[in-house]
Amino acid sequence: MLRQFVVGGGVSICNIAIHALMIVVQVSRTIAKRETSHSSLLLIGVMIAAVSILMIAHALEVIVWSLAYWIVGIAPDAKLVYFAFVNYTTLGYGDVIPAERWQLLGPITAMNGVLLFGWSTAVIFEVLRKTMARSATRGV
Repeated sequence: MLRQFVVGGGVSICNIAIHALMIVVQVSRTIAKRETSHSSLLLIGVMIAAVSILMIAHALEVIVWSLAYWIVGIAPDAKLVYFAFVNYTTLGYGDVIPAERWQLLGPITAMNGVLLFGWSTAVIFEVLRKTMARSATRGV
């Protein structure tokens, strides 16, 4: 059981680093945005960029989980990315069953996904808030 927590914790830390890096990239892009006279276009552009970057981050994080699954041999190779997505999103179809000795990795993956989705929601809200405040102060 300790081995499962060590592997799950290590992958979770890797995913948190990916998420943080992608958020830093998004914040840097938002700060570097040039002025526009159309606040609604700015808002749309910033939100599309923010959500797209976060979706890319989540996809990369699922791939990291599938690589960890491959390394430990938790499920059939052909279903690893699918199995990682099902666990990460807490969808839980149950059509792929993990190897018994690694059963805790599914819930650890789900916990990691829930936390990172929550973080993404907070980031999206903050980007929206700052973009709207920025447009309001410019009188755009």
